[in-house]
Formats: sequence, C-alpha cells, structure tokens
Amino acid sequence: MLSDLEIAQRAKMRPILEIAEKIGLKKEEIELYGKYKAKVSLSALERLKDKPEGKYITVTAITPTPLGEGKTVTNIGLAMALNKIGKNAINTLREPSMGPVFGIKGGAAGGGYAQVVPMEDINLHFTGDIHAVGAANNLLAAFLDTHLLKGNKLGIDPLTISWNRVVDISDRALREIVIGLGGRENGIPRQTGFDITVASEVMAILSLSLDIFDLRRRLAKIVVGYTYKGEPVTAEDLKAAGAMTVLLKDALKPNLIQTLENTPCFMHTGPFANIAHGNNSIIEDKIALRLADYVVTESGFGADCGAEKLFNIKCRQGNLTPSAAVLTCSVRALKMHGGGITLIPGRKVNKEEIGRENVPAVEKGCENLEKQIENLRLFGIPVVVAINKFDTDTDAEIEVVKQRAKDAGAEEAVISEVWAKGGEGGIELAEAVVEVCQKKNNFHFLYPLDISIKEKIETIATKIYGAEGVEYSPLAKRKINLFTRHGLDKFPICMAKTHLSLSHDPRLKGRPRGFKVPIRDIRASAGAGFLYPLCGEMRTMPGLPTHPAGMDVDIDKEGRTVGLF
Repeated sequence: MLSDLEIAQRAKMRPILEIAEKIGLKKEEIELYGKYKAKVSLSALERLKDKPEGKYITVTAITPTPLGEGKTVTNIGLAMALNKIGKNAINTLREPSMGPVFGIKGGAAGGGYAQVVPMEDINLHFTGDIHAVGAANNLLAAFLDTHLLKGNKLGIDPLTISWNRVVDISDRALREIVIGLGGRENGIPRQTGFDITVASEVMAILSLSLDIFDLRRRLAKIVVGYTYKGEPVTAEDLKAAGAMTVLLKDALKPNLIQTLENTPCFMHTGPFANIAHGNNSIIEDKIALRLADYVVTESGFGADCGAEKLFNIKCRQGNLTPSAAVLTCSVRALKMHGGGITLIPGRKVNKEEIGRENVPAVEKGCENLEKQIENLRLFGIPVVVAINKFDTDTDAEIEVVKQRAKDAGAEEAVISEVWAKGGEGGIELAEAVVEVCQKKNNFHFLYPLDISIKEKIETIATKIYGAEGVEYSPLAKRKINLFTRHGLDKFPICMAKTHLSLSHDPRLKGRPRGFKVPIRDIRASAGAGFLYPLCGEMRTMPGLPTHPAGMDVDIDKEGRTVGLF
C-alpha cells in the first residue's frame, strides 16, 4: 500500500492558473508561488463582494484520539465528492504547523486519496505565512525589550509582561526561560518564554482580519503588559504595529492549491484549536463563498473546541452563517473512548486490539459522539455524521454508530470512504449534505456578549463540556477584575484546553461527568478580540514525543523526500 507521501508525489497536478480560472478568478488576481501554488489578491473579494454567498459547511469531529478520526480527509473528500455530483464546491483549510508535522499529530493536507497538493510544500514552508507571523510576533518582542533597556519611558512593569516570543517547532525547553543575561548591553534580565507560532495572537489576528486596515487596527490593540499604574501597554504604544503590518501584507492574502482530483482549495492561516480559535481565515471563506455554491471548511479538533469557536468567535466577527455541520468519527476512535483500546500518544498501535470486534466498547464510546452532536445542535444547525471507514470495522459496529447518531439528533449518518476512494467514496456523504443544507436553519450564538466573563466561561463549560461548574484560581479572579475594569469583558471567550477530552483532563475519555473545569489563568487577545482562559495544565508550547515523526523524514538516493507520512 502506498504511503500518503507516495500518493501525493504521483499526483497529476494542473497549473494553478487553470484552477483559478475555472473557479472565476482573474489572472491579475493571482500571484504565483511556483507552478502549483498561488496567493489570491484581496482585490478579488472587492470585485466579488456583491455576489450571493454559497452554502457554508463546517467539518468537525468527535473528541480526537491518537488513532485519528479523519477530519481533514473528510473535509477534502466531501468537497471532491460534491464536485463529482455536479456541485461547485471549494475546500477552505488551515495551514499546517511544523510542530505537529515533526511531532505526533502529523500534517494538515489530508491522507490517502483525499489530499491537497503539493503535499510536501504545504506541510513544510508553504508560502511562508507562518514565518511571517513569527517575524511580526518577535519584532514586537524585540521592540518591547529594547524599550525596557532604553529607559522604559512608558513605565512598563516587567512582572506584567505577557508577550512571548514564538518558534514553529515543538520545543518544551523554551516554555520558561530567562533572557537578558550576559551584561547590560544584552537587555534587562527577566523571566519569559516561547509559544509555538500558531498560538501567537498575531496568527489569530491574521485569521480574523477583514482587510489590511483591519489588520493594522487589530495589531495596534495587542496588549503586551501593564504599566506600574495598571494601564495596558499596546503594540501601538511601542510603535511596532506599522512594521508588523508591513511584514504581514503578503501573508494576509489567501493561498490557492488543489486536491488530488484537481478541485480547488484555499488554505490560509493556522491557529490551533486547543489554544486559539482553530479555524482558517475569514477572508479565505468570504472569497470562496462568492466563488462556489458549497464551501467546505474545517474546525480544528473536536466540536467542543474548533466548532464552538467557529460559531461564537469567527462567525460572529465575520458575519458568517453556517448551513450544516459534518461530524467525523471512526469506529476505532469510538472504541477507544469506550475503553476497548488502550493507547498512549507516541507509542505503537496494537493492531490486533484495534481489529478485534468490540460492539460494547463502541456503544460506550458513542456517548462522546452523542455529546458532540448535542453540542452542534445547540447552535441550531443540522448535523450529518460521517463514519470514516477502516477495513477492520464490522457491520455490527457501524450499525451501532449509525443508530446512536440518529437517535442523538443527527439528520443522517453515512459511511465515508474518501481515504481509499477519493471523491467517489464520498458520494453518499455529499448527497446527505446537499439535502440537509436545504433544511431550515436556526443558527444562533451560544451566549450574548453583554454578560459577564464568568457567565460566558461557565456557559461553555457546562453546556459544551458537560461540567458541573468552574473553579477559578486567585490569579484568574484578578484577571477577570482587571479585564472588566479595562472594558474587555464584552469579548467572546476562547477556551484553551486539552483537545483529548471533553473535560480539561486528557485522561477522561468518552463523556466525562461530575467534573469542574479549573481556570488557572486568563489572558487577553485584545487585537484578536477575545479572552482565553487556560484550563488545567494547558500549555501554549507543545513538546516532542520520545520518537518524533521528524526522525523518519529524510531524502532518498534521488533526492526525493521520504518518511513524511
């Protein structure tokens, strides 16, 4: 069997100019990055602004497991299948971070015969957007530390500084560091740290900005710390916002690529869903919605993470209305949620355990599926469950999933075989999605913005996670008072929590009950326009496993990449 990389390397790609022309973009709106990648000028959105929008479908998933649910595979395969049945469909995806690529999770280009290409470029440096985000973030950090050294005219209290440097590699040794050592000329010594680049507020801002001027305004509002008098210090105060905008001018333009079946895909920005809001850019979706009848986007991790944030943050800021949600699951992942499979991230899979029929474990694991269906229905949109089929799945196990999904309120539950068959394997799924998109849509937000910070946090924790309540550390309580005093209490909430459980504890699988969500800190992304509470031990810099995926990446005798999935 061919690897994902081998399948991608054998792809017969078409020049990206052909893909652009087919979906209605003009040649002057395309900026080529080689033959098969391009950026799309923001002038395209201005030209298309009066066109009606297509149907907006988000693909999300049950709570992730190390076995994989196939969310990106389903996203890509669904749009390919929609095109196969005669619909005009476009994928919109996030860019992959090199942290997961060389760590545990892998890339973000799909897999099998439901991939976007050129896969190697996409999973590595792509068009340089993530590097631009890192440069802008670190420029602000350099301005900040220089300001401290050169007299600190703003009166910044170093103990309140919250702005970290970033790097797009999982490197736990950089989580907590001391800088400014080696003498006065090297800066003021202080404790700080690194985040992974995609967790930077700059990435969130890039994803949520509506145009270059909105980007500039948002960057200016970034709060890096507070003065000794308790007043916020912003990127504008440090005179960094203008230069940061210039660094991000090209990165603001969406990237156009193609699937293995030469259908169009926009791929732009890459905020993590367990830390940031976990969805691709608003600009990308707005252009796609005016070019296609169906836009298939993806919300990171489970529905309790990326989908909740799509609805409450991105749709609110971008004035977007979803038509339907596709909830991806797999029998093997549900079996793990039901206690039928024990697997530790980074360890090898027990293939015998996975392949053995275990209907009781699937039934127990379906509690997670049911909760995620419930979560999506809280927003008033119809849900289709896509069962990502593996060869080891049995008819009895699949039937359990279908029945439990429908009983929980899903409009339909269908098998998806797009990994093995490409668009052809998603025909039934595509037809189900088209049908539900015609149904009545009562989309609404989970909470209003004018309630308190605590009320918003507790609404998410109890209604989405199923918690009994919330516990706040003394630091979190102080932050709530601080943000309320400075008028940030009207922001939506972007919970930073583990993606491996509905709760804050990654060990709690299935549908946990009887727990309280501990909030140890709350941070402000004033430019992005949200507050993000840190739940439990959630970190903004991942670490590598004992055997990182990057150990298997190399070149062969012909100079071709090998080992990249």
